Amino acid sequence: MTSVDFRHMDVTVLYGGTSAEREISLRSGAAVANSLEQAGARVRHVDPAAANWLSQLSSDTFVFNMLHGVGGEDGSVQGALDTVGIRYSGSGVLGSAIAMHKDKTKRIWQARGLPTPKFVMLEAETDSASVIEDLGPVFVKPVAEGSSFGLATADAADDLERARAAAAENAMPLMAESRIVGDELTVAILGDRALPAIQIVPQGGYYDFDAKYVSGTTEFICPAPLLPNDTSQLETLALAAFKAVGAHGWGRVDLMRDDSSWWLLEVNTVPGMTETSLVPKAAAAAGMSFEDLLAEIYLSSEARYGC
Repeated sequence: MTSVDFRHMDVTVLYGGTSAEREISLRSGAAVANSLEQAGARVRHVDPAAANWLSQLSSDTFVFNMLHGVGGEDGSVQGALDTVGIRYSGSGVLGSAIAMHKDKTKRIWQARGLPTPKFVMLEAETDSASVIEDLGPVFVKPVAEGSSFGLATADAADDLERARAAAAENAMPLMAESRIVGDELTVAILGDRALPAIQIVPQGGYYDFDAKYVSGTTEFICPAPLLPNDTSQLETLALAAFKAVGAHGWGRVDLMRDDSSWWLLEVNTVPGMTETSLVPKAAAAAGMSFEDLLAEIYLSSEARYGC
């Protein structure tokens, strides 16, 4: 099924970096590099934590960007690669920058009439009691982190104050988002199509960092047990949400569903590619090997350059 001949292709895998998601990025990059090497590509491993990382890239290489979080998923690396004319996987500067910031993403969705939970940015002067009164129980989230780093819950004003205090040392802007109770799902996007949806069933109540990478108790149901009409609605919504923020090539859209509606949460423009990651699970459900998935990421990304 693989539609790209990687033999002798010059490929660079960017992984590691300096964000809170460094360790996950190292695992994603290693998985991608190993698969490309097995396919016969000439693979260079580059960690942008090094000051001279850009000089390590040849002008004719194609970059698989496996950097998660700040610095790799927010438009910074994309801008550097654009400046020196090197092609890379996934979204460009604008789509990356918008999707990395949950508040900007949600404001665009609201303007487009796409469903997303109510939220408020938590400023120094924000009154926690008023937030709970307006939104009810909330998730407290850093606006520009992935892998559920810093995710907390608050049912009352005191809970919200504690969550804000715990996050203060990271100096990351915070938002409070109305907590949706229902099924958690994610839809991987590959080019202009949605891969089979995955329902996420964490044993601990919600899908935080431990549920993703540590506990090993989270259940993933793929394809998600949905009626055909629901599947069609979900895929249409996920694609619309992905395109609305200017994302391109590949990524993942996270959602919730309660008794009455779908609710968009966020877009990941460089999702994990580890042994427990969700995009490879969705690709496998669609009959794709890991190498097939990399080939499609390559082709959908090259389309941005008119190749």
